[in-house]
Amino acid sequence: MSADAPPPLIGAVLFACNLNQVRSPMAEALLKRLVGTRIYVDSCGLRRPALVHDDVRDEDVEAGVDPFAQAVLAEIGCDVGRHRPKTFTELEDSSFDLVISLTPEAQHRAVELARGRAAEIEYWPTHDPTLADGSREARLEAYREVRDTLARRIATRFGAA
Repeated sequence: MSADAPPPLIGAVLFACNLNQVRSPMAEALLKRLVGTRIYVDSCGLRRPALVHDDVRDEDVEAGVDPFAQAVLAEIGCDVGRHRPKTFTELEDSSFDLVISLTPEAQHRAVELARGRAAEIEYWPTHDPTLADGSREARLEAYREVRDTLARRIATRFGAA
């Protein structure tokens, strides 16, 4: 292949992180916003989020995207209200051309998933905004920083729309 040849077409992309509540659903929504349905995009986590509610068992409550992640995505017109976190084992299909892991732990699982397949693996270390302290606005700013960093990286990797 020559240096001027276009990169191979990507038909399916998976974003992976630890719980599929913040970083990977943000990346999924941002790429879908950029490419629409031209590429199949999904996301998953290593494990299901632990839910802590008085008098309610985990399996009785359906977890969604972190509320701060929802808020900062809504600021740019992305609705992730219907996203439900899932694990690698809950994926409907594991045939991805590209798996992008956003955490070191997810990187190890992505390599396992791609073993023996033609999938390309990329590691995009991404800060966990849930670790931010301070006021509501300070915490939202940490989520915005992750959103904007992912948006720039996605635009660079997949081409601006």
